Amino acid sequence: MSFATPPGWYPDAGTPGTERWWDGTAWTAHTRPLAVAHPVPYEPVHEAYAPQAFGPPPSFRGGSRTRVLAIALSGLLVLGAATAAFLLLGPDDSGTRTAPAPSSSDPAPTAPATSTASATPSGEGGPDGDPAVLVDQLNGITLVVPDGWEKAKNTSDDAPAIRTPVSYDCPGTAASFCYRGTVSTRTARAGQTDPKAIAEADITAAADRAYEEDVLGQRTHGGITSHKVLKAEPVTVTGRTGYLVRWQIVTAKGPGGVVQSVAFPSETGSGAPVIVRLAFDADRPELPVSLMDTITRSIRPIGDSASSGGVGASIGP
Repeated sequence: MSFATPPGWYPDAGTPGTERWWDGTAWTAHTRPLAVAHPVPYEPVHEAYAPQAFGPPPSFRGGSRTRVLAIALSGLLVLGAATAAFLLLGPDDSGTRTAPAPSSSDPAPTAPATSTASATPSGEGGPDGDPAVLVDQLNGITLVVPDGWEKAKNTSDDAPAIRTPVSYDCPGTAASFCYRGTVSTRTARAGQTDPKAIAEADITAAADRAYEEDVLGQRTHGGITSHKVLKAEPVTVTGRTGYLVRWQIVTAKGPGGVVQSVAFPSETGSGAPVIVRLAFDADRPELPVSLMDTITRSIRPIGDSASSGGVGASIGP
């Protein structure tokens, strides 16, 4: 015949060396050290307690003698487990486990190696994170962003670019917007190697993009009516010989402008020749043609802030 387990103190299987109060239906929050004598029976005040994964105490069969034997056996098992744990771990003076001293043959621990690439967060501490420097990672160059200009977050051809910060309605169509000044970098077409030929061919594309039609085919300045060559000459950029072509553009609407293409061999990046395009609206006091020379002189290989180059530098081999 089976009987329900009566209320009482029973060994706590989840915490060796303690007993937990069973109220006849569930475990409670009340515990006490194992095998503590209590001359006066203690029954704690019952309170709500979330059921724990202790499991119910064993059911008892037969009379009180069987129950006493079962309790004694459970107590011995728990006491034996506690004794074994004490012998294996052994407390120190503070009651905490003492870690074994390292053997002289054990190698000394070493700190994990830190990758240089991951030591600095992206965009911090390098030219990419500097608002005053435009970085073209593909072609391996940087150039200075003039005061008051900004890096373009999005461009129609995904070329790295900087520009004056405020746009305006293009004089040829209100459906598009223009910028007073823009500078962009790009890679020359495959197979092209001569900087002079590259710059002479690119200046037409630079003029068309800035003052003829936008990517949607809209004539932003009413179309180009004529142009004048202001400069076409060799130039040293990043210490290597390149070529510069500069045109003055007359448009059907608006003041027109000045465009420039600079082509030069790349020392880094893809290795193909690099093109830097510049376009300034005319008759803008904040956009003198001399600023084109300043920007060109600022072109450097990535990681080299001291190399010579730019307009007016001596021609390299």
